[in-house]
Parts: sequence; C-alpha cells; structure tokens
Amino acid sequence: TNEEVTDMINKKYIEFMPSMEGAEELLDQVESVSKDIDLLKSCIENEVQQNLHDAVTEYAKLKQQLEKNTAVIDLLQHLQEFDTAIEEYHRALQEKNYVVAAKQHGKARASVDALKAWKDTELPIVHALSSEITIQRENLIYHLGEEWQKLAVWKLPSTKSNYISPIIYVKSFLKTALHLNRGGSKGDESVPHALLPSILQALSIQGELHKKIKLFGKNTFWLLFKYMLKPLIIYPSLVVEVSSQPEQGAVLSLQCTETKAEHPDPSQVYTKVLTVLKTLHEHLFDVSIDEKKVSEILGDLIWEEMSECIIRECLVHSIPANSSQLAEYSEVIKQTEDFESSLKEMGYLAGDSTDLLKYARNINCHFASKKCQDVIVAARKLMTSEMHNTVKITPEYKLSIPKLPSPSGGEKERKESSKKRAHYDQQSLENEKQLSPNTLCLPVCRISESVQQLMELAIQTLSEVVGSSPQCAVQLFYTVRNIFHLFYDVRSSDEDSETCALNTAGRCGAPHLAAIQHNNCMFIAHHLLTLGFQFKPHLPLKDGVAYFVDLVPGFRRLGARCFVAQMNVQKAEMLERLSTARNFSNLDDEDNYSVASKAIRQVIHQLRRLGKVWQDVLPVNIYCKAIGTLLNTAISELINKIMMLEDISNVDGERLRTLCQTIIEEGPLVFNPLPDENKNKKYQEEVPVYVKKWMTLKEISMVLNANLQEIVDRWAEGKGPLAVEFSCNEMKSLIRALFKNTERRAAALAKIVK
Repeated sequence: TNEEVTDMINKKYIEFMPSMEGAEELLDQVESVSKDIDLLKSCIENEVQQNLHDAVTEYAKLKQQLEKNTAVIDLLQHLQEFDTAIEEYHRALQEKNYVVAAKQHGKARASVDALKAWKDTELPIVHALSSEITIQRENLIYHLGEEWQKLAVWKLPSTKSNYISPIIYVKSFLKTALHLNRGGSKGDESVPHALLPSILQALSIQGELHKKIKLFGKNTFWLLFKYMLKPLIIYPSLVVEVSSQPEQGAVLSLQCTETKAEHPDPSQVYTKVLTVLKTLHEHLFDVSIDEKKVSEILGDLIWEEMSECIIRECLVHSIPANSSQLAEYSEVIKQTEDFESSLKEMGYLAGDSTDLLKYARNINCHFASKKCQDVIVAARKLMTSEMHNTVKITPEYKLSIPKLPSPSGGEKERKESSKKRAHYDQQSLENEKQLSPNTLCLPVCRISESVQQLMELAIQTLSEVVGSSPQCAVQLFYTVRNIFHLFYDVRSSDEDSETCALNTAGRCGAPHLAAIQHNNCMFIAHHLLTLGFQFKPHLPLKDGVAYFVDLVPGFRRLGARCFVAQMNVQKAEMLERLSTARNFSNLDDEDNYSVASKAIRQVIHQLRRLGKVWQDVLPVNIYCKAIGTLLNTAISELINKIMMLEDISNVDGERLRTLCQTIIEEGPLVFNPLPDENKNKKYQEEVPVYVKKWMTLKEISMVLNANLQEIVDRWAEGKGPLAVEFSCNEMKSLIRALFKNTERRAAALAKIVK
C-alpha cells in the first residue's frame, strides 16, 4: 500500500516543475503587455482627448450656425409668401375675384402666424405684418358687405306721419319695392355674372358667413316681413308683381286690387308668399355653401314668425262658422300641404310636420274653440244688454229646434220601427179624457228678448254637435252649460234678503224688471228640463250625465229670490206708508183721520201702480198671488192696528169702517192681470182666493157698524162667520173697545164662546 501511495504521488507531481516554469514565463509576458497598455493610455489621455474636445466644440458652433441660417431662410420664405399673397390679394380684390382674394388673404395670414411662432422671438416686423393683415381682412369684409348690400335694395314708403288712416296705410305699401341684383350686367365683363356665390364663399373662407347671413336675415327679413310678406298676408287687396330685368335680376313690388273680402283666403296668401320666396330663391338664395343652401339658413330665421302671422291673420279667419262647412276645409289642408312642399323643395323649410300644417289639420279642435269663444262672447253681449225689450210668450210658443238626423243605423231599421209603431197604434185604446194641449207649457208672460235669443243661441250651438267629432261635440256641450252658468252668475245675488233687495233695486231698478227677471229665469228653467235630452243621441257622453236638469233648481231659486226680494221692498214701502197713520187711533180728530185716509189711499195707489207695471208681464196666477199677498199685508196691518185699540168711540168706529170699506171697494180693482178689462172681472171676483184676510176685513167692517145683538148673531155660538175669522179673546177685546161696560155688553161677552 505504501508503494501504491508513493507511485500515485510520483505520477501526480512529476510534471509540477515544468508547469510552474511555464506559468512564470507567462506572468512575465503579462507584465510586459500591461506596461504597454499603460503607456498607450497615457498617450491617449494626453493627445487624443484634447483633439476630440476641440472637434466637439467646432461641431457645436457649426450646428448653431446652420440653425440660424435655416431660420433666416424660413423667415425669408414666409416673407416672400406673405408678399406674394398680398400682391395676389390686391389684384384679386380689384378684379372683384373675392374667392381668390379670400384665399390669398388666408395664405398671408398663415405666413404671419408662422412668423409669430418663430423661436418665440418678437420681431418688430411681425407687429407691422399683423396690423397689415388685420387691416386687409377688415377691408375685404367691408367690400364683401358692400357687394352683399347691393344684391337686395329696398325702396320703402315714408312713415313720417304719426296717424295714418287704414286706406292710406294700405296704399302706402304700393311704394314698397325690392330690387334683386344678380351682381353684374351683360356688358360689364370685369364683374363675374354669379357674384353671390363668390361673396358667400369668400365670407365662408373668412369665417364670417353665418354671422353675415344671420345679420342679413334679421335685417332683410324684418323689412321683407314688415313691408311685403305681412301686408300680403293681412290685406286681401294687395298682390305682388314681379318684373324681370335682363341680366340684372328682378323687382318685387306691391299692387292694389279691388276686393270685398275682409280677410284673405288661404290659397291667395300661399300663392302671394310663394311668389315672393320663389323670386328670392331664383335670384339670391339658390346657392350652396358648405353643403348647405343659403335658403335653408334663412328659412330657419323666417319660418317661425311667418307661420305665426299666417295662422293669426289668415287661418284663424278661415275656420268655418258651422259644422256643415268642415268637410270643405279639407281643401285648405291640401293647399297648406302643397305650400309647405314648395318651401321644402326650395330649401326654406326642413322637417315633415310644422305648426302651420298641424294647425290646419287640427281643424275640429280649432272650430270648437272658435265656436265656443264666439258663443261665449255673443252670450255675454246678450246678458249685458237691456232687459226692457221684451217679447210675449204664449203656450203655443216653441223653440225652433232644427230637424236632427235619426241616430238609428239605416233605412231598414227605420222602416221596421215605423211598422212596429203602426202595429202598437192599432192595438192601443184611446183614453176618453185627454190632457189640454197647453199642459206643461209656460203660461202667458213676457220675457226679455235677449233671453229668448240666448236660448236660441244655445240650441244653435247644440245643433253643431251633429256630425262633429266627439271632442268637438263635448266641448260645444260644455260651452252651452257654461253659458247658463255665466247667466246665473251675472244675475245671481246674495241669499240675504236685504242684500238681495238692494241688489234687485239697483240692478233691476223697478218692479217691472224684477218681474221680467223672474220670468227669464223660469223660462230658462222650463226649457232646460228637456233641452239636453233632445240632443242626447248625438252627444258622446256617458250614461248618468245630468245634461241641464241639474241647473233647473238653481234658476228657479234665482227667479223666485229676485221677485221675492222685490216683494219685500214693496211690503216695506207699504208698511212705511201705513206707519204714518198714527196707529189709526183717535180718528175723531180730523188731522188723524186725514193722515189715516191718506195712508190707505197711498197703499191703494201703490197696488194700482204695481198692477199696471206687472200687467201682461207676469203670468196670471203669479200676478194675482203677488198683488193678493201685498193687499193682504196692508189688510193684516190695518186689522192688527184696529185690534190693538182699547177704546173706539162711535166716530172712530164709523171712520174705521169707512177706511175698511175703501179697501173693500177699491181692493178688487187692483187685480188687472190682462189688458182686456172684461177678462179681469173673473179675477176681481176671486179676491178671497188670493187675499187670506179679505173675509176678516169684511167681518171687522161689519162689527164696527153693528150692535151687540148683531155681533152675537154673527158669532152664532162659535159657528158663525165671525167665529171663523176671530178667536174668542179677539172678539171680546173688540167688543170691550167698541161698547161701554154695561149689563148688555156683559151678557154679549158671555155668549162669545166656542
């Protein structure tokens, strides 16, 4: 094993010495190369580095000089471009080649903008060039504006006078003229024929097109609308005349024709407006700029106001007055559609549906609105008219209701229904007792003519619902209801009796008008009962609608309240007159008797005056009840005063009886409901029916002139006529006042029992 170790060591280290010697030689070579490298590095640092720094410095100087030279060349190029553009600009401007001038001005402006951005350095020449380019821009816009103004030249009428009569005002428009120039003449070759496109394109290049068009549109349309379009729309006598001038353009002027029409026809208005706009389109506005026509730009400015004027001054007045003319209005709708189609073709109008066409197509709604407005105005005029003008209403009077078409389906159904009615008529048995033809009719009376016309207006309005659209029919129906609501509000007064009396005296002014107001309300209430049901088959209303029946109680209360208020006024006057009679006491004094007699005479005179005022105005039964109530008030007051007397002398009794006899004799004569005196006797004989205290007055008149035995006999143990009118205490009190306290009076008082 030792041998093996020894062999291994010998084999491993036998070549150690040669390897070591080779490594030492290699180390010497490396040290030699390292010395050479250090020497080379030292040489580079001392010589090459210095030369390289000098070269870099030289390169930077050359680069800076190159940039300066390049900038100067660019500056000179921009100046050259500016100078060339300005020269071309002036040449084109003199030749009125505005498109070239605008483009060259744009190039010059671009050169100036490039100079402004040069190295962020402000050069004195740049300020001068900027000022020059601004001046030339304004100069170009000024020339374009001047040429623009020459395209449309107005000749306007003078408006110096503050007031002008309508006829002169219409004729003043005959001086209006609009000259449309194409921009050149045939002999003038220096001016392009189509000047407008050149002007518009130049303005577009300068960015002033929309601003100028809007300004031109506002000014020109204001003149066009005020002095040409609006007069043509408003006045049917004015027409437009177009006269052409070769190679120059056209002249629009207004002419006057004779016509009796108050408002223009829509077709005439459309024709006149289209004539003006077509001429403007042919000579000015048929030009496209930036893929948009000038007419379209101006159309946006003029359409709204022009359409409103056509609606307000023309279409509103063309709305039919009645529903039978609605079918003919389709022609106006067709004309409106053609009018808008023509405007769309020329570019003035964009879109499918406009306010003008919507207004024309919505004729049913406008017809109903106009009809309702006219009806309300007419109704209010009737309500505020004088009530004195009256007409006589008789039981034979009937409202003239037009013949309405049958709501049934067809002729076959009508024939079947007529056959059924004939069959039932044959089977029915006629009643022996027939109602009077005047049953449920208004009694003879007088009403205001305006109220009769108001009811006829309501019926005429309701007749318009036949054949109308459901919306129109409902609107007309509620308009008629509003008429009666308005009448009620105008004529209505407060519930308080005193206020009502004052209102009646102030509004009616006399018993005559109070009676007419009563009749008016009853007349309306009477016809409202059936008015709605006569038109029910033609009204698209749901079941359960009251129509006009719900208004009837209100009108009846209104009429009754007004008349009762007047009755209270008359009662107050009557009681005031009777209050001057000094309680009808001490009539043995001539002064007292004279005052009492005068009071009775005044009451009779008041009743006679009322009888004359209400004669042939109030219905007979209302007349008799009213006069009877007032007479009963006077009699009751007289009886009450007599019953309050504690001592009645023979002279007092005689004179009291005279006063009672005056009323008994003259009282029936105030019942004159009819102008024919012979016919009034019937009502004068029926005074006890209308005057409750009439028999009481007769009995007290008898008592004032009777002895005790006659009084006892008429009492008849509580079964006689005196017992009917007086109570025991009242009769005893009256006997004590008339007779002295004697045994006979005591015996008579003992017999006054029931």
